[in-house]
Amino acid sequence: MEYSHWINMKVILDELIVKGHQVTVVRPSYAIFVDSNEASSIKFETFPASSNSDEFSTVISRAISLLTYELPRTTCLAYSPLLQDICRIHSDTMLNTCKEAALNKELMARLRKARFDVVIADAISPCGELLAELLEIPFVYTLRFLPGYTNEKYSGGLLFPPSYVPVILSGLSGQMTFMERVENMICMLYFDYWFETFDSKKWSSFYSEVLGRPTTLMETMSKAEIWLIRSYWDLEFPRPTLPNVDFVGGLHCKPAKPLPKEMEDFVQSSGDSGVVVLSMGSMVDNITEETANEIASALAQVPQKILWRFNGKKPDTLGPNTRLYKWLPQNDLLGHPKTKAFITHGGTNGIYEAIHHGIPMVGIPLFGEQHDNIAHMVAKGAAVHLDIRAISSKNLLRALEAVINNPVYKKNAMWLSTIHHDQPMKPLDRAVFWIEFVMRHKGAKHLRPLSHNLAWYQYHSLDVIGFLLACVAAVTFLVLKCCLLVYQKVFKMGKKKKRE
Repeated sequence: MEYSHWINMKVILDELIVKGHQVTVVRPSYAIFVDSNEASSIKFETFPASSNSDEFSTVISRAISLLTYELPRTTCLAYSPLLQDICRIHSDTMLNTCKEAALNKELMARLRKARFDVVIADAISPCGELLAELLEIPFVYTLRFLPGYTNEKYSGGLLFPPSYVPVILSGLSGQMTFMERVENMICMLYFDYWFETFDSKKWSSFYSEVLGRPTTLMETMSKAEIWLIRSYWDLEFPRPTLPNVDFVGGLHCKPAKPLPKEMEDFVQSSGDSGVVVLSMGSMVDNITEETANEIASALAQVPQKILWRFNGKKPDTLGPNTRLYKWLPQNDLLGHPKTKAFITHGGTNGIYEAIHHGIPMVGIPLFGEQHDNIAHMVAKGAAVHLDIRAISSKNLLRALEAVINNPVYKKNAMWLSTIHHDQPMKPLDRAVFWIEFVMRHKGAKHLRPLSHNLAWYQYHSLDVIGFLLACVAAVTFLVLKCCLLVYQKVFKMGKKKKRE
């Protein structure tokens, strides 16, 4: 996996190393964020891939642009065919990479020789489960979500009642109205029966070929011992869960460290007005020039100093209170006492850092679950939502003034922060605990729901319902038959008495 997915994974791996474990990361040669040259105690196994970093980066950038500016957002049905096409490209790219890993005899020989105890994989990029099968060791998933929660349902066994659990990528949140529940049901049906995150035919065929037995991608994924979901009840709304599922949202969060001197001086120069942090995440290098000017114009009108992570052309409307940076120590800035607000694209990592430090937000979601994350924050009273496609200096200024000047937003953000901190174990400690648990017990089969042993018609009790209906029909038939016989007998006796 790449980008924010790798950032989360690396936090877990670094903590496992602190605990004394030896960690090896298998990476393709085109990897961008998974840097084998970085100073680390992680051992990297790099296998040759047909793609290169530039090609991979281009595919990702194109997909983000389409998702941000062209994907219709009226209903889930409007996602087709664009979202399906984007996911199909991602699926084919990941499948080619998986083939290059699993069919690399030298790589697999080295991995078998190392005698690992567990595989940790992000379900957003399949293949870890295949390597675990080939190495005959258990595996653990860490993930934020897969589109529509489809894989979580059919591979993990998780429950998502559409009456009160918004489908991921629907952009819905909280207490839904009747029409929102209708929309949510449509979204669920779309993702369950129409949409495919991964081309199941291709993946299942390859897995069956490599493993030497008929299988499917869903079946192989269902063998995960533990599912570590990177969210929690400070971001999510309550829903049913399972013993082998733990919610570890914010595992990457940590106390703020001192800022670099030049940045600290700029922050301190803000006086009582404080500062605003603006970042659109690690996957977006820049935004359109028009949008950048609208944003810069709004920022120039507030009394706060602005620290903006931005790699594009300097906006013409940039005010003297705003400084541009190619990189920001985001967590350290959000934890600074002078930070008043966070303008964010709504990525889960940034959302959790804001929750961790109790900072209200202006959300400008771009793609993926970012719309859902911001919708949740709006419902919890800690954020204001803006549409990237309709953003203007006026509405951004109004939103920014609201979250800074209205104390309700800060109060709600601090409430979420209190919930986030008030846990029996820190999210990272729980994640490491479950990984070590799987290592100690060579799996966690006793936590696996027995629903995995049932056919789909058994899971939905259709066979039981059919049997009971048959019983009711049989009893009804017998009762009616008996009543008819009694009636006929009584009728005949009555006629006989009349004749007498």
